[in-house]
Amino acid sequence: MTVLPIRELGDPVLRERARELSAEELASPEVQRLIDDMIETKRAANGAGIAAPQVGEPLRIALAEVEPDNPRYPYKPPIPLTVFVNPRLEPLDDETATINEGCLSIPNLRGELERYVNVRVTYLDRDGVERSDVRRGLTAGTFQHEVDHLDGILFVDRADPRSLTTWEQYERHGREDFERRARDLVERVGS
Repeated sequence: MTVLPIRELGDPVLRERARELSAEELASPEVQRLIDDMIETKRAANGAGIAAPQVGEPLRIALAEVEPDNPRYPYKPPIPLTVFVNPRLEPLDDETATINEGCLSIPNLRGELERYVNVRVTYLDRDGVERSDVRRGLTAGTFQHEVDHLDGILFVDRADPRSLTTWEQYERHGREDFERRARDLVERVGS
């Protein structure tokens, strides 16, 4: 497996709508290797997820995984490795929460935006098996963030511009408040 370079804000591939994959493409050794490389890249960067456009491939492939000891997101509940291909996302109700997000493609920046608290994600796993999962709370936000990448949307497009902050200033002025709200959300709705 290879750690791939992560494309950053300004790279046109991040603004494209990624294309769907056929079953044959998904099963190909090239795409399976890309998925392995995406996993390695996400883990090396301590991310909560990554989408194929972030490594320069405009394909509708993303993954989410939060290990219990993730130093970037200590407040997020664990997410077992989930590869999702050609995902469709459906809010289950109108409830939203204000989430403070960062992005591997926008280093050193965070901001607050509204995310649905309860969503259904329908997708193909890396073996081409159709899955449908309900995701809640911060985990629902992670899946929405990655699906946005597949549509050429970055978190800064949805964030309140007044909330944008560097990591240093987030640590100094915002982390404690957001992590308290995050823990309350996890306690109330689960992951």
